Amino acid sequence: MKIVSVTLLSCALALSSFAAEKIYTIKFAHVVAATTPKGKAADFFAKRVNELSGGKIKVEVYPAAQLVDDDRVFMSLKQNNVQMAAPSFSKFTPIVPQFQLFDLPFIFRDTAHLYAVQEGEVGKQLKEMIVKKGFVALDFWDAGFKHFSSSKKAIVKPEDAKGQKFRIMSSKVLEEQTKAVGGNPQILPFSEVYPALQQKVVDATENPLSNFYNSKFYEAQTSLTLSSHGYLGYLVVMSDKFWKTLPDDLKTHVTNALKEATEFERAESAKEDAHIIEALKKYSADTNKLEIVELSPEQKAVWADAMKPIYPHFYKTIGQDLIEKTINTK
Repeated sequence: MKIVSVTLLSCALALSSFAAEKIYTIKFAHVVAATTPKGKAADFFAKRVNELSGGKIKVEVYPAAQLVDDDRVFMSLKQNNVQMAAPSFSKFTPIVPQFQLFDLPFIFRDTAHLYAVQEGEVGKQLKEMIVKKGFVALDFWDAGFKHFSSSKKAIVKPEDAKGQKFRIMSSKVLEEQTKAVGGNPQILPFSEVYPALQQKVVDATENPLSNFYNSKFYEAQTSLTLSSHGYLGYLVVMSDKFWKTLPDDLKTHVTNALKEATEFERAESAKEDAHIIEALKKYSADTNKLEIVELSPEQKAVWADAMKPIYPHFYKTIGQDLIEKTINTK
């Protein structure tokens, strides 16, 4: 009897020791370069969560769609083949149409307002909608505010957009936004934009500074208007299957490390924007081929007045309550 008890005790201790030493591996897949703010933040998170967990959590980061692209990542998360991802908001709209909120023009007054929305009641509601679809919704990351650019005529006043062919992402909101100022929306994959600009298939675009600069759209366009009229971002999500396997103390390490990574990503995104503005100003001065226009608050107000009438068109899809909560967030 004693031998059996000793054997059982030994097995229990061995199992306890195994559990204590278990390493949890997270495959974090994203589609951008490792050198971008999102790529750097993913690497920052990997290092930080490993430190906080005492090596119990190992994160393998797969940038530039090396493992899976954002069109297939949700299935991979469901199957737990990938444990983490940070898709752009546009990838969430087919499963949660309310994410079109972020496409609405001039709905965010500035960066402080944007973060207050994401960290407040609206952000919480949007995350809960993602949770109901079977994912763990974690933190919002920045891609940046969008700006107008053109190879036909500088877009300074709303009437400057009239008749221009705007390349847009597939979005009903962006279609209505463009039509509201007399533009002609053209839906094109991002990979086709540069040749389309060269061939005059489209005249104008709207992009965060990183897209405009890194894709060298300034070579094919003659003006950039710093309008900050729209916003692009990401939501970091995790496989629900994987999350349920994590002990509570390790879940805490994940959320704490990600909170730090979010602050880091925001800072890197702001730093990148500042660097790009300086680089574009230098290019403009050196070549005289790019006009850079910075809209004043008064000019932005004119644009907002022209575009905000589209909001009621999306009360049913996005939710009037969600839109009004966003506007009223302090």
